[in-house]
Amino acid sequence: MIWLLLVLALIIATPLVIEQRRRVMNDTARGSATGSFVELSQGVTHFEWHGPARGPVLVCVHGLTTPSFVWRGMTRALVLMGYRVLTYDLYGRGFSSKPKGPQDRAFFVNQLAELLAHEGVGDDLTLVGYSMGGAISTCFTQAYPDRVHQLVLLAPAGMRIPDGGIIGFIRDTPLIGDWLALALYPRQLKRGILAEQNLPTSVPRITDLQLRELEVKGFVPAVLASLRGILNENLAPDHKAIAARGTPVLAIWGGTDAVIHPSSIGTLAEWNRDARHELIDGAGHGLTYTHTNDVLRLMRSWLKPPTV
Repeated sequence: MIWLLLVLALIIATPLVIEQRRRVMNDTARGSATGSFVELSQGVTHFEWHGPARGPVLVCVHGLTTPSFVWRGMTRALVLMGYRVLTYDLYGRGFSSKPKGPQDRAFFVNQLAELLAHEGVGDDLTLVGYSMGGAISTCFTQAYPDRVHQLVLLAPAGMRIPDGGIIGFIRDTPLIGDWLALALYPRQLKRGILAEQNLPTSVPRITDLQLRELEVKGFVPAVLASLRGILNENLAPDHKAIAARGTPVLAIWGGTDAVIHPSSIGTLAEWNRDARHELIDGAGHGLTYTHTNDVLRLMRSWLKPPTV
């Protein structure tokens, strides 16, 4: 009996020990980063400007698991369109801090608002949100409607809350869900990343960069906190408020996206009848780096930079 208890204790302890021994995101780890850092209310935020020192500002907000390097294939083209482009790492990802606690709309909206304030960025923003970044950009636009000139959503989250399954159980079950996330999610995410490693990409070594995130302490808890936070929120009121305000919205979807199903188009269309929708055939959830030229072509034909 004692051996059974010891084996059980070992099984329970292993994911916890592995997480504690992961690489800590500190000043030493940040030594290889380009861009800049700022200490905000919830910790350090890594960010980078691209393009001229003056001009209309376009802010790119990345998704749940892939930090700001996801935009590397797009920033040069956006700069050539005339924008001053800001990319940054959300808390819990990339070179930014990994604070504990809830990751709801206020958590992410405040991070972006504080970063913009620090950088002296005013109004007439163009927001481009990818996946969970689409939900964050939507919430920011609802919270600061006078600041956002136009909104681009790439395979955006926020149309529906996934029910059931192991992810739903992990999200909805305290303690046991936390343990299961540490025990199961790294392997699941790694499998998904490797399944896409032979797809075309505009971001060099993106597979290695994505896998490296799993080596950092606090990354998996951050993913779980987002699943329990902003990704568990109903954004219908936000999209309806944006529609009533008349803020232009372009939504670009992947035709074979298994994460954000194209059926979400109908949901967003119901909430905002004025939003423009574009579907890229053959694109999955990684459309920002697998179908970069298609995304840029659609954005280029729609974006209308404000007069600065």
